[in-house]
Amino acid sequence: MPVTKVIVLYGGISTEHEVSVHSAQTVCRILAGQPEKYTVYPVFISRQGYWFLQKSCQLQTPQDIPVTPVLNSRETLRALDGSFSVRADVVFPVLHGTNCEDGTIQGFLETLRVPYVGCSVLTSAIGMDKELTKQLAQKVGAPIVDYRKISVFAPYDKQELEQWALMQGLPLFVKPVRLGSSVGVRKITDLAQLHEAITYALKFDTDVLVEKGIDHAREIFCAVYGDSEHLSVSACGELSQSSGEFFDYNAKYVVEGGCNMYIPAHIPAQTAENMRRDTEKIFRILQGCGLSRVDFLLDAQGNYYFSEINTLPGMSETSLFPQLFEASGKKYPQILDELIALAKKANARKKSLSVSCL
Repeated sequence: MPVTKVIVLYGGISTEHEVSVHSAQTVCRILAGQPEKYTVYPVFISRQGYWFLQKSCQLQTPQDIPVTPVLNSRETLRALDGSFSVRADVVFPVLHGTNCEDGTIQGFLETLRVPYVGCSVLTSAIGMDKELTKQLAQKVGAPIVDYRKISVFAPYDKQELEQWALMQGLPLFVKPVRLGSSVGVRKITDLAQLHEAITYALKFDTDVLVEKGIDHAREIFCAVYGDSEHLSVSACGELSQSSGEFFDYNAKYVVEGGCNMYIPAHIPAQTAENMRRDTEKIFRILQGCGLSRVDFLLDAQGNYYFSEINTLPGMSETSLFPQLFEASGKKYPQILDELIALAKKANARKKSLSVSCL
């Protein structure tokens, strides 16, 4: 069997830049550890959007080779000095957040006509939008919390929003519509905090959600990968913060021991089964192909609510996605093999479609 040439992309113009590099280090190491199957080309994307071939996945170094994507049948990447070029069999984006997980890089890879791991342009773009995914989740019967949307493009009625907030009761959560890793999120425990939190969230996105809070909610996660023909849904897992008001960016990535992980989650079997069922329904209605992680909130009464979907979830060995599947009996190298095979399969289907009406 010929060796598959895999370009792994990471970094990116995103608030989740460092998280992406951390994820990609694991993917590169596992793939490179199977030289009989894969040749890995680690490509770092700077915060300015420039691409660099690296010897090993890490933050930018002076030794990195500047490269550029190429649109022809012989090359996918070429060094700017002409010293290197490669035609990839698959591109593996390990990118998170805006400009990375929102359909932007997926559309670019479609233009290059190269197979890539993960969801399509449409699924990625919708999945990045918390409001659109809530609407679709609700359509397939998954429960959601009540919310209001605020946009930078139109003034909002502060008094009306405050009245709605009082009816919902505190706490509330304010969050950017199209970001991940809890960037820009504020927990509101006093109504006086509300409008400042909205202003803060609008620094990161043009639209924000004000959501009814589930106080002391438990955060439950399910992972999924596959396509419309066959899906694998993981066991449920739980993350809880060791300190702080809620599970924010610091608890996830900065503070050592900032969170505790439980896989499988200590929840009733029927609740877990219902969440797994809703995970599959949400992935299917978004026409998902590749991988995702679906996040839920569980209240003290045992009611759960869909929170969001991550179409390019964290991929390090300590991330939820691989650990959820390992608890379900799937080894990480096997999952990566299957994701690469799915990318090739999806690309072959697209190539079989006619581009002419004659």
